[in-house]
Amino acid sequence: MLCVAELLGVSPWNYFPSRGWEGGYPEIVKENQLFEHYYRELKIVPEGEWDQFMAALREPLPATLRITGYKSHAKEILHCLKNKYFKELEDLEVDGQKVEVPQPLSWYPEELAWHTNLSRKILRKSPQLEKFHQFLVSETESGNISRQEAVSMVPPLLLDVQPHHKILDMCAAPGSKTTQLIEMLHADMNVPFPEGFVIANDVDNKRCYLLVHQAKRLSSPCIMVVNHDASSIPRLTVDVEGRKEILFYDRILCDVPCSGDGTMRKNIDVWKKWSTLNSLQLHGLQLRIATRGAEQLAEGGRMVYSTCSLNPIEDEAVIASLLERSEGALELADVSGELPGLKWMPGVSQWKVMTRDGQWFADWDEVPHSRHTQIRPTMFPPKDPEKLQAMHLERCLRILPHHQNTGGFFVAVLVKKASMPWNKRQPKVQGRAAETRETSQSGPATPTEEKLSDPCELQNQTVTGTGDTEVTETPVSLENENKKDGVCGPPPSKKMKLFGFKEDPFVFIPEDDPLFPPIEKFYALDPSFPRMNLLTRTTEGKKRQLYMVSKELRNVLLNNSEKMKVINTGIKVWCRNNSGEEFDCAFRLAQEGIYTLYPFINSRIITISMEDVKILLTQENPFFRKLSSETYSQAKDLAKGSVVLKYEPDSANPDALQCPIVLCGWRGKASIRTFVPKNERLHYLRMMGLEALGEKKEELVLTSENVDDSLQPEDQGGAEPQAEPDPAVCDAVAAELPR
Repeated sequence: MLCVAELLGVSPWNYFPSRGWEGGYPEIVKENQLFEHYYRELKIVPEGEWDQFMAALREPLPATLRITGYKSHAKEILHCLKNKYFKELEDLEVDGQKVEVPQPLSWYPEELAWHTNLSRKILRKSPQLEKFHQFLVSETESGNISRQEAVSMVPPLLLDVQPHHKILDMCAAPGSKTTQLIEMLHADMNVPFPEGFVIANDVDNKRCYLLVHQAKRLSSPCIMVVNHDASSIPRLTVDVEGRKEILFYDRILCDVPCSGDGTMRKNIDVWKKWSTLNSLQLHGLQLRIATRGAEQLAEGGRMVYSTCSLNPIEDEAVIASLLERSEGALELADVSGELPGLKWMPGVSQWKVMTRDGQWFADWDEVPHSRHTQIRPTMFPPKDPEKLQAMHLERCLRILPHHQNTGGFFVAVLVKKASMPWNKRQPKVQGRAAETRETSQSGPATPTEEKLSDPCELQNQTVTGTGDTEVTETPVSLENENKKDGVCGPPPSKKMKLFGFKEDPFVFIPEDDPLFPPIEKFYALDPSFPRMNLLTRTTEGKKRQLYMVSKELRNVLLNNSEKMKVINTGIKVWCRNNSGEEFDCAFRLAQEGIYTLYPFINSRIITISMEDVKILLTQENPFFRKLSSETYSQAKDLAKGSVVLKYEPDSANPDALQCPIVLCGWRGKASIRTFVPKNERLHYLRMMGLEALGEKKEELVLTSENVDDSLQPEDQGGAEPQAEPDPAVCDAVAAELPR
């Protein structure tokens, strides 16, 4: 469920759902007799625990944060949190109340998730907590910390993602679970392009852009955001050794829209709006989405179905119906030992259906004909006791709020054993080692004025072949015979009114494009550099930004552009200098993609000390004389232009920063400057213990891709590169500097 703060583009650390904007709403009474009657009757709460259950629902939800696990800086952030900020909270009192020090979630690996009783109100108002609050805001913007509800972290963990897995997130916005999946793909930071990828989908066009913002913070070339109705998400094809084969996913996250009664602690309007009608209306959609997910799952693959609802109509009823339809093709996995420390209740095998006016039905046969449009047979448990027992519904997990002071949640893990029974035959599923064939481009992309179509246009077109019943083995050359080389554009022209945002096409750089050789030479790119994965978002005029995707996503893009509404993919790796022709290379490095690009760069790398890092991040345009002699000796013979600034930790000095840092810089006539976004600068400075310096606005001059690229330093004779701002980044405006 999308939180109001996220929808309005406000930091979640600055917004209080219970008070709106500084308390302009009347207090909502946390009572709902129908809710209590319904769940007492269904007995989902253990005997003797009802009062604790209701008391927990009426308490505010603790704030939880997660340190992004794949970045090399995760351990440094954890060290900083534990040894600086949490220590400062010990013995601290605010308004006469002792502040509890945040505690790690016992079931989350490596202490990378924490919860605290500190409310947003206390965080904002208390001068003693100002630094901690600003740390949370700034690190969240930098993508190093994610504010995420504890139970929401469970589904990605149970997916058991490996770096080679192809993953579909069916209902992804606002994106907290998606970021977890991306982190798991990048478990080994020494591999810039994992074999796997995440396709993150959402039906709401506007929420897709929120999803883009969340995913962009992690700078991965392995994420694609698409805009479709999850219940009819198109079947994609990929090129495997010259054949077109259906893309089946190794892992699918099916976190469906739900009534959200497990979120009462943070979305308190659920108290007055709750009724069983919500669940009855959503059940059909949830089942359709889960069925579509099961169709697209590879044999041996794992799908996690989850809701933030406690209602069996949205939970076990959907799973039971899906298992019954699958006729043995799906089974519930026993995951009871996979998250030690997590408390949960087993799924129920008996439940009843209640109408909004309180009428109960235990069996479909009892439902009068007049109710058949509202109540469906799939909402009831199977009648056959043996069939019901074979489903093992007790393997589902229901998380109750009072057990570990969380929200309410439901999770079921399904494993696919065979193709779904309505499939005529199961296409061959590509194995881990299968590689896509790289088709050569015969020339530069032909300019086109077409734009990607709007989702409404796409949804109004008839999508054919969305079942898994055929194997297409058409040679790729025939498929692309009439397509413009390397241009992943919109579906065939169909004049319709457009809604939402029009997207530019994705244009891969042809192999013989004269744009690339100067870049290759200037940065001495390794021969293994995957140049075919470079793309732009324009077919006309100068290419101002160059992006990269993994070869697997390139395969998906080239073979499915007429089926998919792609909102965003790829990370920016190079930006054109406004005065580029004056230098040996017209393109400078972009910080967003530097960690992906760095392993392939063999030239223009300057190794810097920790003192150099501090100077470069706090001064506008430091002259060479302000930097160490070692840095100067490396920089003095380099031609003007973009450089890589690399800090390597010194293991012999444990007090120094113990994670590597790679920065984009510019070697000017007599100085070096960095191109690093504001919050990323603050992050690095904070990791080096310079928070006070970073918090004084006058001492930290901002020169990032988002803020002030237009300054012309004196020593460079006005030849300083200027980058055209990337709208996807600029829209995600960083929090104001703390004062």
